[in-house]
Amino acid sequence: MIRKVFIPALILILLILGFYTRHWLVYGFNQLKGQLNIIYNAQPIGEVIENPLTPDSVKAKLILIREIKKYAVDSLGLAETNNYETYYDQKGKPALWVLTAAPEFKMEPYKWKFPFLGSLSYKGFFQKQKGVDELQLLKKKGFDADLSTVSAWSTLGWFGDPVMSSMMRKNVGSLAELIIHEMTHTTLYVKGNVEFNENLATFIGEIGAEKFLTYKFKDDSIVLTNYINYRNDSRIFSEYVVTSVAKLDSLYKDVDFVSLTYPDKLSLKYQKIASIVLHISKLPLKNHQRFEWNLQDKRLPDNTWFLSYSDYHALQPEIYQVYYDSCNSSIRELINHYKK
Repeated sequence: MIRKVFIPALILILLILGFYTRHWLVYGFNQLKGQLNIIYNAQPIGEVIENPLTPDSVKAKLILIREIKKYAVDSLGLAETNNYETYYDQKGKPALWVLTAAPEFKMEPYKWKFPFLGSLSYKGFFQKQKGVDELQLLKKKGFDADLSTVSAWSTLGWFGDPVMSSMMRKNVGSLAELIIHEMTHTTLYVKGNVEFNENLATFIGEIGAEKFLTYKFKDDSIVLTNYINYRNDSRIFSEYVVTSVAKLDSLYKDVDFVSLTYPDKLSLKYQKIASIVLHISKLPLKNHQRFEWNLQDKRLPDNTWFLSYSDYHALQPEIYQVYYDSCNSSIRELINHYKK
């Protein structure tokens, strides 16, 4: 689910100039090293497609990505870059881990300050252990914290972002949504505003994917129908989680809650979260299995899980209104609207 904007080169450049401490210098170097390792080991897509050892399923997805990219540029008005011209084989391993955090009793993301990018509510790591170390440090300080892998990220045009082999597992609709989402970041990025950037990319990714599938497979396609059902379920679920963020926020701010002892606060917090999770089964979804939460096998989410949905979905109603009322249901006009 999680897809991030990430520019390690900018970090390193400023660090070398002496703007940041040794910690940031080491971090920037490690991030640049990880990014360059991917770039140098990525292969041109054309060569991968022509290689007789490449599975037909991978060839088909790479050809599809070319079509998605061309459509996004020609028909949606997204920026044309050298992204997705190469392919990186992850050998079945994650490539990037992203750390998020929040106070235990406050619905507010922990933020890291980065040069040029501003304050961001996530921090990326190409080395898992380094992410784990910082995760543990944040937890010792009393924060909710989470370290998760991501399937894609954008370097905002500073590098030619490769197609990652993990993308090959996605179906046609999800793949189109992912590529268009990441291309949106390269087209329009507002410094330090994670919520707007991710919400806009989510909106354009979803609408753009539907438009692409309609163009490629026509209105009666089962591929299009399946994607619309998948997307509508995602929207219902995301709206529910965003609404739950407000409920948790109200709980934490309640005068009676504030006066409780720490153990009682923790107990009440997770009672509330448990009730939110249990209600998922009552949502009007076509595919409940996709979102079901088995409390016996899976621990309850914390504040970081809820806030991640806000980053991607809290502004959807606002963007929808602008898209339909002010931009003639045109993604090209929507981008121009926000660029003004």
